[in-house]
Amino acid sequence: MPALSSELLDWYDVHARAMPWRVGPEARRRGVRPDPYRVWLSEVMLQQTTVAAVKAYFERFTMLWPTVANLAAAPDAAVMGEWAGLGYYARARNLLKCAREVVEVHGGSFPGTRAELMTLPGIGPYTASAIAAIAFDQPETVVDGNVERVMSRLHAVHTPLPAAKPELSAHAAGLTPQERPGDYAQAVMDLGATICTPRSPACGICPWRTPCAARDEGTQAELPKKTLKAAKPVRHGIAYLGRRTDGAWLLETRPDSGLLGGMLGWPGSAWGNAPQDAPPVSAAWRDPGIEVRHTFTHFHLKLALRVADLPADAEPERGGFVAPHAFRPSDLPTVMRKAFDAVAASFGPIDRTG
Repeated sequence: MPALSSELLDWYDVHARAMPWRVGPEARRRGVRPDPYRVWLSEVMLQQTTVAAVKAYFERFTMLWPTVANLAAAPDAAVMGEWAGLGYYARARNLLKCAREVVEVHGGSFPGTRAELMTLPGIGPYTASAIAAIAFDQPETVVDGNVERVMSRLHAVHTPLPAAKPELSAHAAGLTPQERPGDYAQAVMDLGATICTPRSPACGICPWRTPCAARDEGTQAELPKKTLKAAKPVRHGIAYLGRRTDGAWLLETRPDSGLLGGMLGWPGSAWGNAPQDAPPVSAAWRDPGIEVRHTFTHFHLKLALRVADLPADAEPERGGFVAPHAFRPSDLPTVMRKAFDAVAASFGPIDRTG
């Protein structure tokens, strides 16, 4: 085992972060093995999301669906509803596809190699490497943003990201040990998250402070360098929030492909430069003068709202009515929940005489 890897594992044995999906080094020494289902679920949830944001979702998912077979048998709508707020909703659709393939094709057990894992829906190179290393102790190299930052400083790589990715991955691979590769992968990520942080790295307590080339030349705070991104464009849209006299809300399930695919939301226009009115049902739609703003990965959205009290015999061209007892605002994706929160108070009392 390379000396640097051994030093980092010694540090991890003392300073490993406690996480609900992780089997810590002490438990590993007692022979406790990570559950591949929990490793997979956490890795999917953590894509483009912070550890702090994921913990509550992970605990709720594993309480509702403690095994991959439980998740595979869950209704799509229930899983999508519990996912609401985590974003990147294609992950939730692939989560179900993957769980069902693991059950139907692999007998409920995740395959143990990177190559086999990559055949499953929604599992790419990074996730496959992470599961193989952490759950199955395969000597795979796991490279996330934390690892890239650590490698760029350890080796003083001044090439900007993303061009530097191959070089940083090669450095990471050179340090991946044959023994305890799962613990090592988590150790590097912990190092980046807690000590080798983006701003003000705590070099004085870093186990790799002596061999760190960037610290030696005084450039650690400058690395990794990044190519400047173009400003995000702004798109506009209209969302229609209608409630029937009995309290039922008019909602529609978005197409599986595209943003918010498969999620429940308010009927609306296409999102673009100049959205056209597209009411889902003929009604006296009114403009409350409220605009909801939300940022996606590649653009900012400004969503104008329209509201209406709909008659009992309303027949929408798009969507369907959801009874008040079956409607939970928390099941909506974030931007749709923002719209609901912005105008919910503007609706009148429910007519319960019918």
